[in-house]
Amino acid sequence: MNLENLVRNNIKSMKPYSSARHEFNDVKDNLIFLDANENPFENGMNRYPDPNQSVLKKILSKIKNIDSKNILIGNGSDEVLDLLFRAFCEPNIDNVITLPPTYGMYGVLANLNAIENKKIILDDCFQPNVSSILNRVNKNSKIIFLCSPNNPTGNTFSDESIYTLLKEFKGLVVIDEAYIEFSEKESWLNRLSKFSNLVIVQTLSKAYGMAGLRLGLLYASTEIIAVLEKIKPPYNINIASQNLAIETLLSPKFEERLSIIKSEREKIMKALVRCKIVTEILPSETNFILFKVDNAAFQYNQFLENGIVVRNRSSESLCRNCLRITIGTEKENKKVIELLKNLKNV
Repeated sequence: MNLENLVRNNIKSMKPYSSARHEFNDVKDNLIFLDANENPFENGMNRYPDPNQSVLKKILSKIKNIDSKNILIGNGSDEVLDLLFRAFCEPNIDNVITLPPTYGMYGVLANLNAIENKKIILDDCFQPNVSSILNRVNKNSKIIFLCSPNNPTGNTFSDESIYTLLKEFKGLVVIDEAYIEFSEKESWLNRLSKFSNLVIVQTLSKAYGMAGLRLGLLYASTEIIAVLEKIKPPYNINIASQNLAIETLLSPKFEERLSIIKSEREKIMKALVRCKIVTEILPSETNFILFKVDNAAFQYNQFLENGIVVRNRSSESLCRNCLRITIGTEKENKKVIELLKNLKNV
């Protein structure tokens, strides 16, 4: 892959904004900082945050076994995804490829950035149709988005399909691994150095339980990271978010809670198998389950009438009459299991 051919021309020539903390970020106690027009009265928030999120990246580097130089942190995954569009896709000229049913923000961001979204529906096994994807690629195709494990279907894509796309496609292959911690499959992070066009997006919202902080992670080559750093807002991750993320990542509770969610997922799965309104259940490598019912609108309302909010995904490709349920706490799941025994058919 020739990265120079992928980057937008205006991005190639631009100089990133240089903030005060970019120019000087030594945190020695005896220094008096009078360079950033900050309020001098200390309250824990009066200073600008580290624009490089150095401490947070160091912890992530250790957890993920990835060099800090290969990490970009965004204000939610949506920000890092948007940065990819803005750095590599020329408005009204370029296109990206998405594989419905999939995460809806790819299409939203394509529209926002005036980029054509070529939709190629997954096959009947909810796997990428590789030949169809490669047949639709042209010289203006910049990014293929692969959500694996996939939202809303819950399955992972085959390694063979992903390998083929990485080798054959001349643009960026973005693997969105928002739910990877719930899967038995390994992350593609350990293969990052093998493919110059591989970009991996993860999040702290799901398995790490920090949805309210809005922290998205992007892993890529140092060359790709350097391009994205050019256009990233200088202080996109605030002090409170950085500190809370560090505290949570160092907590010993992560593995225990992850194990509980996986165990509870199996309980819900077994209850769905016995439920008379359910006609099909998709295998899940996430913290949710997609299942087909006799009538999604009717059953959605039955859940709601009993105080449980699920998601009706019937409008998505290949998901007619499908509901998606997230795995809750043991107490919440007991209520779900009891309700599944008593749901009425249409």
